[in-house]
Amino acid sequence: MPRFLIILSIVYIVLAIYGFQGFKTLFKSTWIQILYGVLFLAALLNFIIRVLNYTPGDGVRGQIATAGGIFFSFLMLGLILGIFLLLEDVVRLFVFGYNKIAGLTEPQTKFFPSRRKFISGIALGIAALPFGALLYGMYRGKYNYKVLTYEMEFEDLPDAFDGYQITQISDVHSGSFDNRNKVAYGIDLINKQQSDVILFTGDMVNDKAVEMEPWAELFSSLKAKDGKYSILGNHDYGDYTEWPSDEAKTQNLQDLKDMQKEMGFDLLLDTHRYLEKDGQRIALLGVENWGRGGFKKAGDLERAKAGVSKDDFKILMSHDPSHWEDVVIHDDYHFHLTLSGHTHGMQFGVEIPGWVKWSPVKWRYKYWAGVYEELNQFINVNRGFGFIGYPGRVGIWPEITVITLKKKGLT
Repeated sequence: MPRFLIILSIVYIVLAIYGFQGFKTLFKSTWIQILYGVLFLAALLNFIIRVLNYTPGDGVRGQIATAGGIFFSFLMLGLILGIFLLLEDVVRLFVFGYNKIAGLTEPQTKFFPSRRKFISGIALGIAALPFGALLYGMYRGKYNYKVLTYEMEFEDLPDAFDGYQITQISDVHSGSFDNRNKVAYGIDLINKQQSDVILFTGDMVNDKAVEMEPWAELFSSLKAKDGKYSILGNHDYGDYTEWPSDEAKTQNLQDLKDMQKEMGFDLLLDTHRYLEKDGQRIALLGVENWGRGGFKKAGDLERAKAGVSKDDFKILMSHDPSHWEDVVIHDDYHFHLTLSGHTHGMQFGVEIPGWVKWSPVKWRYKYWAGVYEELNQFINVNRGFGFIGYPGRVGIWPEITVITLKKKGLT
């Protein structure tokens, strides 16, 4: 067994046993106490078995994701219980020592003051919140699709494109899907928007092109009057799995490109297209992945904009928002609107429109979800259609973005 798994299991068991002390303070029933132990043990064993049977490089991270999510939920439950009980034990030790020194305790007394039911109740109540949220995120939240709509005004938008509607999706991560009916519902929701164009901003798979095969028919059914366009994300290159040879990795990428074409996507690889309407046009550019902090920097903005006029109205698809922050907004071309994804909003956070917008991912990415404006240029960072790693979403729901372009001052 890998050393990390042994250490993790030991920590998990210690937390489970320690947390049990507070649990049995609240529940005197032997059967409830046994149930606590059985659930904790089952979560651990299920995770260990999945990890030991996992074949590196099989390309389907969902194989252990659910087991890992359940294990992590119980780990958090034990950790929070343990923190509260540890703090209570510090107080119990202090009280015991004080009583001993002050002579308030009989010399033969060797035990700490008993645990207080009130403290154990608070600990369990607080621990139950993230525990329940993580489980909800796994079984309901990951397919809780939300349609987010925005209107964006531009002074130099061609008149013909006033009211032009774009649907953006991102980060499908098809290798993580496990419910065809739910995914089909999401696809239907995209089509119901009846947008002029559909733009997909990368990460169609986790690792391998074959992950998309079971879902290709569904995504082929996406329809828009002016077509659907796509770019590659960092996961699409197959950099996070093992390959028998460089040739196999190269072939996988080609297979994914071919599959996107078969599904009706026009894949933009450092190039551009023009969307035309009533004799006017706007430029749509797409770059390969360009990311900060160890992520692939394959995107070539100069190549993508070759042949595009500075005066053209421009929409750029670039998977990682750090590209916009580091390169795009400082380019001598003016990119009116950039569409990105990548962050997933970390699939965990709190969002109350007009009040709160928070996720731990904000400590890594300045622009991590929603619309931002810098130097009179806009970016929308899509929260992602799918999920990866933790097999769920809590507070940061899967997103379908609908953007309506408006000509400022046009009535």
